[in-house]
Amino acid sequence: MGKTEAAKALASVLGRELIRLQCYEGIDASAALYEWKFPRQMLAIRQAGDAYVNLYADEYPIARPLLLALQEPRQRLLLFDEIDRADREFEAFLLEFLSDFTISIPERGTIRAAEPPVVVLTSNRTRELHEALRWRCVYPWIDYTDPALETEIVMMRASTVARATAERVVAAVNRLRAEPLAKPPGVAETVEWAEAATLLAAQGTPWPRAFARAIGVALKDQEHLSFLASRLDALITEAVA
Repeated sequence: MGKTEAAKALASVLGRELIRLQCYEGIDASAALYEWKFPRQMLAIRQAGDAYVNLYADEYPIARPLLLALQEPRQRLLLFDEIDRADREFEAFLLEFLSDFTISIPERGTIRAAEPPVVVLTSNRTRELHEALRWRCVYPWIDYTDPALETEIVMMRASTVARATAERVVAAVNRLRAEPLAKPPGVAETVEWAEAATLLAAQGTPWPRAFARAIGVALKDQEHLSFLASRLDALITEAVA
């Protein structure tokens, strides 16, 4: 949640529309650039009969995030969310795009941004990005926030959570982050844990049992739960105390 929210905040500060491209394994250029409205093109051909039809007029292409960003570079911020989930091929394509900010549409020509758009890339570090791509970026590291601010985030995001619950969940999450976990819980998991514990307590599960039962929204790996099984009660007791 923190990385994407940072991009949203930057777009808000700059007064720009956020154009978000969620990256995933198998994503290709057409998902990022443009595609054609084939059903409308076929309908236009049938309706035209023997008349000439321009199948590449303005009403037929569907602009995807990269094309949208190039069309209005001063009004938009382009976000590549979780770029490390994409394939190496897409990463190479992105490297070329960031070099000159142009898109070539064979049927319409080359579109070049009037000025370089603001581009943000986020990564979960599931794999190393190509060095050439990293060297084209300014790299800010977003660390976990301090407990007081994280508590305020929980209160803002989860309106039904009591402040005492938020404080206890934040304390527990910070203890979990000190453990050697492959992926420690982030702020999003803190919010979810607080909401889940509050819901269980409202349904009659006594505290701190509700707190302990909801830990599955913070630790989403059986190996992590098994690793901490012997110390889990102590960690939760310390946080609740």
